[in-house]
Amino acid sequence: MSVAVVMCAYTEDRWELLTQALLSVQHQSLPPDEVVVVIDHNEALYRRMLKHVEQQGLDHVAIVQNRFARGLSGARNTGLALATATIVAFIDDDAEATHDWLSILVEPFDDPHVVSVGGSIHPVWPAFRPTWFPREFDWVVGCTYRGMPTVRSEVRNPIGANMAFRHQPLQLIGGFDTSVGRVGARTQGCEETEAAIRVCALNPSYRVVFEPKAVVHHHVDSGRTSWRYFRDRCFAEGLSKAQVTRLAGSAAALATERAYVRRVLPRAVGTSLSSAFKTRSPAVARPAGAVLAGLTYTGAGYLAGVTRNRTSLPQMPNAN
Repeated sequence: MSVAVVMCAYTEDRWELLTQALLSVQHQSLPPDEVVVVIDHNEALYRRMLKHVEQQGLDHVAIVQNRFARGLSGARNTGLALATATIVAFIDDDAEATHDWLSILVEPFDDPHVVSVGGSIHPVWPAFRPTWFPREFDWVVGCTYRGMPTVRSEVRNPIGANMAFRHQPLQLIGGFDTSVGRVGARTQGCEETEAAIRVCALNPSYRVVFEPKAVVHHHVDSGRTSWRYFRDRCFAEGLSKAQVTRLAGSAAALATERAYVRRVLPRAVGTSLSSAFKTRSPAVARPAGAVLAGLTYTGAGYLAGVTRNRTSLPQMPNAN
């Protein structure tokens, strides 16, 4: 079983994080057979990365430009097209993999029915975690969140910053849909959700697995710790889920979300309010307010997306 690692980058603002991410991939206990860094329509970053790889003597690292539509989906599809390994792992340019990340991530593929594996993504906050930010909403900053499994389990989809797919099935469905997902700093996502649903539709025996021991640390930009970003990202998630629903159907697109809303969020609100009552500190209840607000913004985004889909507007606008 051969393994390729694909990393996508679009801005020089993350240069230090990008080089750290690449270094963490190079120092894996299971060295990848291929490493492909895809630069998303940024000529200056492309040339800078080419020079860096040459200076560091990283002959095994391929630096390429996104050959498809601008955005994360197109960039990932470029890496998918160039990789030849049987397993293709994806890691973000602002994430650092632990030493044994890749070996643990690919282990579940020993089961021939496993078509995709996702790992844990731990947030690295710029200074400290905002006191109001509920752990149940860590997906807002691209990380695993409270409510996800704590042991290896079957799930609907991985999270994009730390995931792997079997190359052939993912390529067979045409890769990631470029109508879904991030473009630059635009906060929409869900391209991995939509891709996982389509891949599993190829064969009823296919399974997606979450392996929490495969860990990367995701650096959270200071701009993502604000209430405004939380609000906009939740709304954008709703828009994205509406798009996935249009492409894959509501049963597949929203199964995980229904369980999350029914079980995880009520428990989060109850725990926060109970702690506030016991400590007699209203500030302790702020995460409960954030949970309710986040659910409202996400729902509003979903309804807006469904309305726009019905009127057949060609492109979802930015939630900012």
